[in-house]
Amino acid sequence: MSALNAEGIDKSFGGLKVLNSAWIDVPENRIVGLIGPNGAGKSTFLTVLSKFIEPDQGRILARGLDVTARSPERLAQTGVVRTFQVPREFGELSVIQNMIIAAKDQLGESIVKALLFPARVRQEDQAITAKADELLEFLGLAHVRDIAAKNLSGGQKKLLELGRALMTDPFLLLLDEPFAGVAPGLVDVLIGKIHALRERGLGFLIVEHNMEAVNALCSSVFVMVRGAILVDGSPEKVGNDPRVLEAYLGGGQ
Repeated sequence: MSALNAEGIDKSFGGLKVLNSAWIDVPENRIVGLIGPNGAGKSTFLTVLSKFIEPDQGRILARGLDVTARSPERLAQTGVVRTFQVPREFGELSVIQNMIIAAKDQLGESIVKALLFPARVRQEDQAITAKADELLEFLGLAHVRDIAAKNLSGGQKKLLELGRALMTDPFLLLLDEPFAGVAPGLVDVLIGKIHALRERGLGFLIVEHNMEAVNALCSSVFVMVRGAILVDGSPEKVGNDPRVLEAYLGGGQ
């Protein structure tokens, strides 16, 4: 069964058709890339797949479940979570607070449950904090645990964005240009963390322009041109396809 499958996805804004029968198939526990020239529709496609924009046509399945009509929140509860090209941290809150807020279905979010079950709420809060600290250690952010998130570097914010997504216990992460604006040293760190997470059983769909990172990570790649999938296959196959070279040299917009 695929972690995520979409077919026949159309999306227009006014008279401009941005996605044209777009499709994708992301197997379980795989790292899949989505590449293409600027303006090809990649970020729009990812935004539709994550349900922040509704498709005009088409169907989206997560582990065989039709999620086409679900909200982003309900999709995340299903186990499909996205990150953003520009991290959306709560800048005034500490790193650990940003992580804790991201945990789903917290008893303490309900005033009634907090009043009726204070011991359970405290126990859950301790477990969530322990999970957040474990993830911060894994991501190499433990040393900035208590500083305001706004003071992190660009690469650290990308790691925090990844950590917040992991707090929701996903099976598939949709990453929108995770390496954009990241210093070269931290790019290698991010690549290592993504590989380690795949070994833990997570899958990834990554929109990215950094082809070195795509080649280092992805077992398969989809190339989007003018809102449609032009070709898919291994990074080597895609990189040697003359249609891909023509699309990049010609802009493919």
